Amino acid sequence: MAYRVDHEYDYLFKIVLIGDSGVGKSNILTRFTRNEFSLESKSTIGVEFATRTLQVEGKIVKAQIWDTAGQERYRAITSAYYRGAVGAFLVYDITKKQSFNNVTRWLHELRDHADSNIVIMLVGNKSDLQHLRGVPQSDGHLLAEREELVFLETSALDSTNVENAFQRILLDIYQVISKKALAAQQAAGFVPQGTNISVATNVENKSCCSN
Repeated sequence: MAYRVDHEYDYLFKIVLIGDSGVGKSNILTRFTRNEFSLESKSTIGVEFATRTLQVEGKIVKAQIWDTAGQERYRAITSAYYRGAVGAFLVYDITKKQSFNNVTRWLHELRDHADSNIVIMLVGNKSDLQHLRGVPQSDGHLLAEREELVFLETSALDSTNVENAFQRILLDIYQVISKKALAAQQAAGFVPQGTNISVATNVENKSCCSN
């Protein structure tokens, strides 16, 4: 979901985390929203979400990040949560080739359920485990290029690129929303001057909800 409100924030962006169980989706979420990591994190059951608020081009944007369970038996539940999402992280584990092989299936499911304008980022997680790498970084780049995705490798453990990944996807989402607004203004006969878009990350809302 991406819509304007009048009080605590200007925009609310719903982002979903998808991928096989055990690839680190929950730890990516907690690293970004609470700067925490748990080596003993358990598999997500159903869906959980957390939020963080940032500034984007002078606007207050609330990122609502949904962590969808990767287990097969929960896929029917989580598919409903694709609706309204404007961004998605498609996560695999760089040490598990099968999780990378399954990316195409997850991508097809996402595109079947989500809006056609959704911003998708391919994320190779656990980059701290280079000695156990099973998926070359070049494979991630090639897949992302073929599917027209943004690509980054991250480590929720040492926080490498986690902040960058969320900054990038929020910026891309904001640009999509801005282009839609500009197109609507042009259709109405009004064309404002273009402005640069930047992301500042000093504003946080470290609330977390789960069900």
